[in-house]
Amino acid sequence: MSNYFEFNNISYNVNGESILNNISFNIKNRGDIISILGPSGVGKTTILRCIAGLRKIENGSIFLKDQILTDSSTCIDPEDRNVALCFQDNALFPHYTVEENIQFGIKKSLFCSKNKNGPLAYSMDQLLELFYIPNLKHKYPHEISAGEAQRVGIVRSIIHNPDLLLLDEPFANLDQNLREKAQKNLKEIVKTSKITTIIVTHDKYEAFYLSDYCGILLNGKIAQFDSPYNIHHVPNSKEIIEFFNRGVLVTAKVISENTLYNEDLGEIKGELIKKYSKGEMVELLIQPEDLVHDDNSKLKFDVVDKKFRGTDLIYTLKTNSNILLPVFVHSHHEHLHDVNEKFGLKQPIYIDHLVCFN
Repeated sequence: MSNYFEFNNISYNVNGESILNNISFNIKNRGDIISILGPSGVGKTTILRCIAGLRKIENGSIFLKDQILTDSSTCIDPEDRNVALCFQDNALFPHYTVEENIQFGIKKSLFCSKNKNGPLAYSMDQLLELFYIPNLKHKYPHEISAGEAQRVGIVRSIIHNPDLLLLDEPFANLDQNLREKAQKNLKEIVKTSKITTIIVTHDKYEAFYLSDYCGILLNGKIAQFDSPYNIHHVPNSKEIIEFFNRGVLVTAKVISENTLYNEDLGEIKGELIKKYSKGEMVELLIQPEDLVHDDNSKLKFDVVDKKFRGTDLIYTLKTNSNILLPVFVHSHHEHLHDVNEKFGLKQPIYIDHLVCFN
């Protein structure tokens, strides 16, 4: 088997209700980071529990390093998989100190026959420093915050150098500043140590930063499994667009191989991701970064809303046919606009990826 990890045709039901429906994805290389994105309650954590051996699957198979973890006739016990799972509400042993909780992770690996990776290149103290909890070693779980307990759980999971690391919303309890620092250090640790990692998150920016590949889980199925770049720029369905809620679909007519026409916007040029016949009507995805502001343009629409986000603004324009278009503008742009003012768009409109749907 050429892939490091495989999750093949897995289904899981609860009381007759399908939670996972014939899901498949794989990790090709050791050390890759995969994120599973999706709305709450869709089954993201169930995927991790199935991999860890905490859920009995209905059908399919799970492979790790050419070894069967689970299939129709085999189910390796969780403690023998050398798979580390850290939940969002990580359950630390209340009668152990932070140091003792982490040491339990080390001791656990000594008894796992599957663990032949040797010690991690990072010491406990180094990991505590990298996750900004260096002074907690002698504290008990009831003496630390939820965010601190979460990071202790991550250290405990990482330190025994597992074959596969599973993280469930690893930084959900952190403020934005600390979250970004912890994300950076996590990525450095797992990449340096080549710890293959699957992260469940609802934060697309976290997934896009950390991951080599992302899987979008919608309605019990993987709707798209691809690089972060393609997930963002080349979504494969309207479901994905709706999930990210970051663009608008406008009706357009195909007038040549790589040119569309919309009554409000005129000609729109670029590379059509799919081939369509001349004269065919399609729905074109327009994201905030696709349109360019131009004060001197004759193509102008009213500003009906704007969002200041520090480094940039997102203007919402209302076209003649009442389409609401999002447009990205750097916040240092020399001429900012207020609601109800006219806002120009550069012509001709050119969008690198013309993502369309019938």
